[in-house]
Amino acid sequence: MNNQKRRQILERLRENNPKPETELNFSSPFELLVAVTLSAQATDVSVNKATDKLFPIANTAQTIYDLGVDGLKEYIKTIGLYNNKAINVIKACKILLDKHNGEVPEDRDALEALPGVGRKTANVVLNTAFGWPTIAVDTHIFRLANRSRFAPGKNVDQVEQKMLKVVPAEFKVDVHHWFILHGRYTCIARKPRCGSCTIEDLCDFKDKVYPEE
Repeated sequence: MNNQKRRQILERLRENNPKPETELNFSSPFELLVAVTLSAQATDVSVNKATDKLFPIANTAQTIYDLGVDGLKEYIKTIGLYNNKAINVIKACKILLDKHNGEVPEDRDALEALPGVGRKTANVVLNTAFGWPTIAVDTHIFRLANRSRFAPGKNVDQVEQKMLKVVPAEFKVDVHHWFILHGRYTCIARKPRCGSCTIEDLCDFKDKVYPEE
């Protein structure tokens, strides 16, 4: 895929969704950090159901830390891997309180030093909370980047680096939202909805799937 075609794809995605947003509910960088940490191997819908009950009660590093692991589990027990996630969130809150005055640091190394926070989570927080031109590659983006040949790579790190290289600066802040939403609702894993895809004519996927007439 050449850069002209990539630009056309991005322009078309921007035209359809000029201001894309995460589907996780949050109202502060801290809430976003918690929500993204909880979303690992879980759906945004399931996370929102839990945090919609949690955040009105506790939505700062101090108030969630005060819940303790067992108290936090009561709010997030409907989410997969909730035991480990509760432990990690409480540990992260402790570090935020001890080292960052309870605030989420706008710093990659500091974010990745938090339990339960890897590169992808740090990218989401830096991008969505602070407006950095980072690209968080999840399963949807990985699939779409490879299937369309927009930014093929053998692992998420390769795809991220490829996208950072080929995506023009004007699109970098929003591209991971566009790709996540497109992968979640159109370019789905088992049977992509090529017939209703806005970039179908630009995509280099050779085995396109269309509804039976």
